[in-house]
This record gives sequence, structure tokens and C-alpha cells, in this order.
Amino acid sequence: MPRRPVAAFAIAPWAFGGVFPADLVTRLRHLVDIDPAMTFTSFEGPSAAAVLARADILLTGWGCPRIDATVLEAAPRLRALVHAAGTVKTSVDPVVFERGLLVSTAAEANAVPVADYTMAMLVLGAKQVFGRARRYATAVEGGPVDWLSGDGTGLHGCTVGVIGASRVGRLVLRRLRRLREFDVEVLLYDPYLTATEASRLGAEAVDVDDLCRRSNLVTVHAPALPETRHMLDGRRLDLLPDGATVINTARGALIDTEALTRLCATGRISAVLDVTDPEPLPPGHPLFGLPNVLITPHLAGAQGREMRRLGEFAVAEVSRFLNGTPLLGRVQPEQLPYIA
Repeated sequence: MPRRPVAAFAIAPWAFGGVFPADLVTRLRHLVDIDPAMTFTSFEGPSAAAVLARADILLTGWGCPRIDATVLEAAPRLRALVHAAGTVKTSVDPVVFERGLLVSTAAEANAVPVADYTMAMLVLGAKQVFGRARRYATAVEGGPVDWLSGDGTGLHGCTVGVIGASRVGRLVLRRLRRLREFDVEVLLYDPYLTATEASRLGAEAVDVDDLCRRSNLVTVHAPALPETRHMLDGRRLDLLPDGATVINTARGALIDTEALTRLCATGRISAVLDVTDPEPLPPGHPLFGLPNVLITPHLAGAQGREMRRLGEFAVAEVSRFLNGTPLLGRVQPEQLPYIA
């Protein structure tokens, strides 16, 4: 009788139940031998060593320890890593690819709620909801009612600048293209795309400076690389038209925090930040007190009920792996330096 494949979980206990609810664990156990009572966040110790020695597949997620040469030496049977979260950049050492392991990520599934969050913030940002709501809440009886003013607001007829045709960026572009009633002009900056490819995504290819000059809303979806650090610096933020809103769900270091704080403090532009630099911002940071800035605690990705999508993707990937069919979330070694 052929040996059944063995798998193991390397994911934080706080995330396990949301990503792998009981019915998904049952589906997984039809495919592999796995003990849901063991979820490793460290590969130190005899229990982890015993599991690694037998494992063909690692199901990883938030809290997974880095998979490096030492781990691989302890796991001679290991053939695949299936990551039930977003980026694998922090958890997968390049040696994993050198050993010939297949690596998959549920980043595509995690991108969906980020794109949904972005679309919501595009609508709210275009209406300048955050500053107007704050003025409404603090209005003094008999005082000016400038909070009622909606001149020059609304997503209809706006120019939206998308930085990065990443997974999330492409989902945002797709949503903008489908929602034709918004009648928006879409600009795209991505150095790896041609003008023809951008056009197929429903956008006009431009450079970053032109995007900033022309966009009422700028949404950031690029990876954090040395060359993208402070991509939106003071000079480029100064190019934005009055009343523009910057939305960042990618990585905080893509925007110069000091320059953004200066511009937002003048009231000339607004910002929606799900990521910051540093992250989190220190208590009392000036951005927290600005009425035209919304800061959320890195929650755009899968949360609560959305986490199940990651587990569903991972279980399906395990099935594909065992059946010898292509993995939908496969990460190629040359992609590792450039993913988010």
C-alpha cells in the first residue's frame, strides 16, 4: 500500500481557527495525514523535529518561522510549502527553491479584501468624507456649515492613479473598469508593463510624476524594494492637485511619512493609510490628529470571515499538488525579490 502524504501546520494559533475551520481540516485530512492539534510557530524541540522528519507538505501562515537550510535539513521528505496567507517573502529563504521545493501562496485570495477596501476608500476619499465628517461632528451651533459643502467631490469624473499592477492593483483596475457608471479616467504606473498591456487593463500608462500631477486619487499597490522607498516623496506629493487623496494599502515605506504629514497638515491633500512607516506610528503622531487622514491598523487584508478564503485556497492547492496539476498560487524563485 502506498504511503499517505504527511503534512504539518506552521501557523500561529490565533490565526489557525479562522484560516482552517473544522470543515476545511476535515477536507484536508481526506488528502493527507495531518494533526490539527499541532501548529508550529517554532521548529525547535523534539516535537517539531519528529513532524518535520515525516512531512511532505508544510501548510504555513501568519506566525510561521522562516524556512531556511536548517529547517530543510530536518525535513528530508519535504516537497511543497503551501502558504495560507499573503506574502512568502519573510518566511521563505531562497534555499527552498534551490532544493527544488514547490512554493504556493494564497496571496491572490488575500488580495480580494484589499481591493474591496481600496474601492471603498476611493469612494469615501473622493467625497472627502473624513474631513467633512470631523467638521460635522465638531460644528458649533450657529457656526459656519462648511461641512455641507460638496463642491468638487465625488468619484464620478475623477482621475484615479494606480501605482503598481500587482495582484491588488489589477483587481482594483478590474473593479474600476466594471463600474463604468463612475466614468473615471484611470492612470497606471508600472515599470514592467507596456502601454498596450496597461490599455488592456483599462488604464493609460504614465510615469509617476505625470500620475501625481493628474490624479484626484492615488492608490498605491507596489512592493517595498530599495528602488520604491519613498516613491511618493515630498516633491511628488507636492505635484498632487488640491483636494487629492492618497490611499496606501501596500507598504508604509513607499511614502515619505514626514512629507505626507506636512502636506496633510496644510489641508491641501488627504490620506487613507492602512500601512505606515514606521508601523505602527508612535502614539501621538501628528497624522492621528489630522481630520483629513484616516489610519487603519493594517486590516485591509483578510480578517474575520474573510480568512476562510485563505484556507480554502490552500486546501485546493494541496489537492492540485497531489494530483500533479499546476498550482494556481505558485511562486517562482525569480519573483521572490519583487513580491510585496
